[in-house]
Amino acid sequence: MSENKNLVEIKHLKEYFNVNVGFFKTKPLKAVDDVSFTIKKGETLGLVGESGCGKTTVGRTILNLYKPTAGEIWYDGKLIKTKEDIHEFRKKATMVFQDPYSSLNPRMTVSDIIGEPLDVHNLCSSKEERRERILELMNYVGLNSEHASRYAHEFSGGQRQRIGIARALAVNPEFIVCDEPVSALDVSIQAQVINMFDELQDKLGLTYLFIAHDLLVVRHISDRIAVMYLGKMVELADANEIYDNPLHPYSKSLISAVPIPDPKIARANKRIVLSGDIPSPLNAPSGCPFRTRCPYADEACAASMPEFTEVSKDHFVACHHIEDVSKIQTKIVLN
Repeated sequence: MSENKNLVEIKHLKEYFNVNVGFFKTKPLKAVDDVSFTIKKGETLGLVGESGCGKTTVGRTILNLYKPTAGEIWYDGKLIKTKEDIHEFRKKATMVFQDPYSSLNPRMTVSDIIGEPLDVHNLCSSKEERRERILELMNYVGLNSEHASRYAHEFSGGQRQRIGIARALAVNPEFIVCDEPVSALDVSIQAQVINMFDELQDKLGLTYLFIAHDLLVVRHISDRIAVMYLGKMVELADANEIYDNPLHPYSKSLISAVPIPDPKIARANKRIVLSGDIPSPLNAPSGCPFRTRCPYADEACAASMPEFTEVSKDHFVACHHIEDVSKIQTKIVLN
């Protein structure tokens, strides 16, 4: 259901954290290092990668929960820069957090949790209007009106995440950053919550940045998928294109690790196992950050970071050895 208009544009985003490494010495930890992408109106962009690759930091920096070290964040054609811009932006953009247990205040009732954004932004003119809006939001996410006076600890993980989603919808946003919203839930509940995200997108015309490490979940919900490694974006393409024709060696390895329910197909698919551990972002390798684990790495990879270039229509990759890597077939049949 995506339109051609870009709703979110991220240009050369950087987020560095200064870390103490000795007596009065600090060193920048490059959590996000020169990342650029766009999200079209009504689209879901999936963002995947190993733990610690910077994908959650991208989401939080876009919403200015972390002040960007460098780069530009454009929303609906407007640069988000001043405090006023950020305040207005937060009425249109919001976040669903990863852990439904720690992201809800245990001292507040469900009604107060969902109603808090309404109070912060003065969106309701009377108590009655506020109450009706809260009940409407609860109905959106499948909660009953009698749940309004209960506390978060009385609910299961899936129900708590629904409360978090209702809170995110309170300001009537256009754009939602979903930070691994199902990773803390049981598998049986994950499908329900993912389907709810789909339904809400169709009903309310939402745009998502969907951050996750489960590639099957991401493929189900995303229009396009971006792959991150150690603060850098290494590949970006249509969801099916990433699965059928991954071009970066890291993407190939990730997709080869996706579990397949059919034993015959699973045996036929060759798993690409990477050597070594992911380096620390505090001491990232020179040039391409993936070179220490890449079978194709050479001097060129150590000398410079490859440019993030469009190798075919809407398929972007950052790799010096695209020709060599693309010869290896990793197409995976997924049901």
